[in-house]
Amino acid sequence: MKSKYEDSRSFNGKTLVVLALSGIIPYLLMIYLVVYGKITLSDTILTFFALAIFCGLTGFLIIRRSADQLNYLSKETSSIKSGKKNEPIQINADQELNDIADNFNTILKNFHDTERKMKEQSLQLMLYAGELSSSYKKLKEEKNLKKQLSKYVGKHLVDKLISSKSGIFFKDERKEVTILFADIRSFTSIAEKLPAEDVVEMLNIFFNSMVDIIFKNNGILDKFIGDQIMAIFTNISPETSSPVNAVKAAIEMQNATADLMKVRANEDKETFKIGIGINTGNAILGNVGSENQISFTVIGDCVNIASRLEELAKGSEIIIGEQTFRQTQEHFHIQKKGEVFLKNKTEPVVCYKVLM
Repeated sequence: MKSKYEDSRSFNGKTLVVLALSGIIPYLLMIYLVVYGKITLSDTILTFFALAIFCGLTGFLIIRRSADQLNYLSKETSSIKSGKKNEPIQINADQELNDIADNFNTILKNFHDTERKMKEQSLQLMLYAGELSSSYKKLKEEKNLKKQLSKYVGKHLVDKLISSKSGIFFKDERKEVTILFADIRSFTSIAEKLPAEDVVEMLNIFFNSMVDIIFKNNGILDKFIGDQIMAIFTNISPETSSPVNAVKAAIEMQNATADLMKVRANEDKETFKIGIGINTGNAILGNVGSENQISFTVIGDCVNIASRLEELAKGSEIIIGEQTFRQTQEHFHIQKKGEVFLKNKTEPVVCYKVLM
């Protein structure tokens, strides 16, 4: 099969034509004229030189045209390389140069296609990166929030708070809650006997144990008031009972305190007992505070009664109110204490003692 680079449209074919013009045709023509005696020697020489010059010029023009085409192709590729041009090369030249241009255009098209796909993928990656960054930021914020909230509520309640669309676990509302107050008896006299560092260490150990028990029983730590703890219990599901959880937590707190005091006694350290008061009733749950600082708390008469019941409780005692008794009497051993007059209450309040 004949190669396409051997015809007159190819550089190779033109080279053969030039070779024939400059090196073969003049000699063959002169030999023919001399052999057949149609020309004299002097005419032969003149004709030979004239013919050689003509063939040389013709060959030069043919080669020069191919050289111009090659130079044009070089400039076009250089323009694309430098970024001055980004369009396919248009050229009508020798077959070899046409093929080079076509191959170059194909490579350029593939490059553009690849570049476009890379830009699309880069854009997609940027979108993915943005989503990933947003997700990471959200996870980090959630982790930090969980860390902060874990200081006030148990982990299961933290998860419920995090999943809340409003970002607030409890709406500002009136509902039934159970309030627990626990206080160290004779704390002032104990604190006066101990260095400040020992008092702080003692409270930290005590509070750590108490808070863990509150969290364990679905309670929320409202605040520390000196050596006093205030906790809130509310029904987080139909299966839970805030009064039962509160009394259960109180019993565990008394037992844990007794165990801590055994350890302190063995170390010849000051010991103490705690009194606990619990009351159930309707109260306003709300997020109270300023724009920059907000706290979740409860407001209502049942809170005041719980505080007064705690004041009545002796060391190691748990005193509960009427409503708490009604909802827990089937779960614990409880003894009626009787009617008592509490501060700022005109009517007596019936209270009960939880037996452990």
